[in-house]
Amino acid sequence: MSPKYVSRYEARVDLVRQTLQDASKLDAKSAEALAVRVVHVLDHVPERVR
Repeated sequence: MSPKYVSRYEARVDLVRQTLQDASKLDAKSAEALAVRVVHVLDHVPERVR
């Protein structure tokens, strides 16, 4: 059985989701939805601002 491929985007969303769950009382579904939004915003921050 070969290892499952995880995209860099999915890995980033999972990292943010886990961080949100560790730091709050969010359930997995809410943390996932918020993580997707956070990663989206971070991806659209101009390079100069980062």
